This record gives sequence, structure tokens and C-alpha cells, in this order.
Amino acid sequence: MIPVSGEVLHHWRCQAQTDAQNADVPLYEVDWLLQGVSALSQSDLSLGLYRDRLNVPLRQSLAWLTEQWQRRLVERVPVQYLVGETPWRDLMLTVTPDVLIPRPETELIVDIVQAWAEQQELTSEPQVWADLGTGSGAIAISLAKTFPQFHVLAVDISAAALDVARQNAERNQVENIQFYQGSWFDTLEDWYGQLWGVIANPPYIPSNVILELEPEVMNHEPHQALDGGQDGLDDIRLLIEQAPKFFQSDGLWLTEHMQGQAQSIAALLAAEAVYTDIQTHQDLAGIERFVSARLSCLDQL
Repeated sequence: MIPVSGEVLHHWRCQAQTDAQNADVPLYEVDWLLQGVSALSQSDLSLGLYRDRLNVPLRQSLAWLTEQWQRRLVERVPVQYLVGETPWRDLMLTVTPDVLIPRPETELIVDIVQAWAEQQELTSEPQVWADLGTGSGAIAISLAKTFPQFHVLAVDISAAALDVARQNAERNQVENIQFYQGSWFDTLEDWYGQLWGVIANPPYIPSNVILELEPEVMNHEPHQALDGGQDGLDDIRLLIEQAPKFFQSDGLWLTEHMQGQAQSIAALLAAEAVYTDIQTHQDLAGIERFVSARLSCLDQL
């Protein structure tokens, strides 16, 4: 640990906040970075309770902090990558540039599953669910913790992403997850006819929109997890087409999507006879963010 006086640290924090304001970066990210290298709480920082301390132990030097903060301001590196972790629901997740940073709006996807399971009175029954494109493992791990009776299959095409997901499962003490490397359903042949639900947060941004994204996303998050083809729906079409043969009888199909895509996805689902009860779901901002459907009548396949 590196000792730094509270007054010196306070001066650094004030200057970093000024620089953040000038660079249009949220001020709270300064404290996020500081908390990542110290035992200081948000209350300690907000109330200045550390200022009178002779020594505040830091895991990194002020020079390192300054260098990282400049990367945030100049290179627009997301602060989550700088500190190497992010909170999501009741989890703390390791994140690296190999995975997308889990967004708060995605948290609702687990609530949708929970509401569906309660409605079907399936909250205590053993079930197999698949999280396709698991990335950091956020959805799979949250499902596994919320429903300990679930066996969750976490799939990603990226070996590096799966390494992060495995770390997060261990970090959050979740064991009812099985990891597969591959493209969507390609590695799940052994699970034909056994799934109760399929959840995905696939690439859904149209290719020509990628270059218009904010630099934090365009320059630092993995494009493989962002680019959904010409209209953003390439992978969603594939998920709609391939999912039915993996379901045991009936179950829940659920995906996140980009603003403005809900009706197109609903139409794609409606064109397939096996999908019923097609619904759109809003995020906390009132934006349509998810589409769900029930798979039934699988004898039509």
C-alpha cells in the first residue's frame, strides 16, 4: 500500500473533478476510480471524511491515478475498464476490454424472467436455461443466483470473454453454470429438446451506426459484440430460427435490442408459428428494450 495524506488526496480529487467537468465526463467517475484503489467509501469521499487523515493507504500511486484519469479524459477509456470492475444488480463483476460493460438497463432482463417464471409457477422446478452471448457472464450469473434450481448454459464465441465470465462466476460464488465456447447454439447439440428458456443480449447495432457511437464504446468495447449487420438484426434472426429445436416443450424466448427495433423483431417472431404471446418490454426510461415470446406447439417443427 502507498500512503498519501488526506489533504493531498483531496487536492487531487478536486483537480480531477474540475478536469472531468471540462471534458464532459461525469464527476462521480473520479470517486469510482478512487474507490477502486482505496478502502474509502462514497460517504468518505462525498463528506471529505478523509481530509484530516495523515495517511490514506492506496493500492496505486497518485502518479498512476493521474495517468489513468488522463486516459479517461483524453482517450475516453471507460472508467469501468480502468478500475477493472463494475456493479450490476447485486453483483460485482470483473470487466476487461474483451467484454461489453454490462448496462443498468439490461438488469431488467432478469426481472422479466422472474415474472415469467412466477406466472408459470415454475420458480422451484429444475430447469435448463441458456444465456447466449454471455460476455462478462452478468445475465447468466444473475439468473443462477436468483434461481438456484436453474442450470444455466453460458455461451460466447470469444474465449477471452468466457475467461472473464468464469472469473465472475467464481467471484460471485455461483456453481450452477456451464460454459461453452461457440457461436450461439452451435455447441449446444447435447441440449436439444431440453431448454426452458433462451436469453440473449446479442449484437444489434446496425453496421453503419457503429462509427457514430460515443468514443467510449466505438474505440474501446469489442465490436464483435456490437455489430448486428446491415439492419442490426442478423443475429436475432438466427436466434429466432434456431431456438425452437432446443426447447423441451414450451418456454421463454427473450432478447434485448436497440431502440426502434421492437416491432421488427415482433414481426419476425410472428412469422414463425411456434412463437406466441409476443410482448415488448420497456426499460426504466420508458424505451422499448426487450422482446419476449413463448415457444409452444413444438410438434409443428
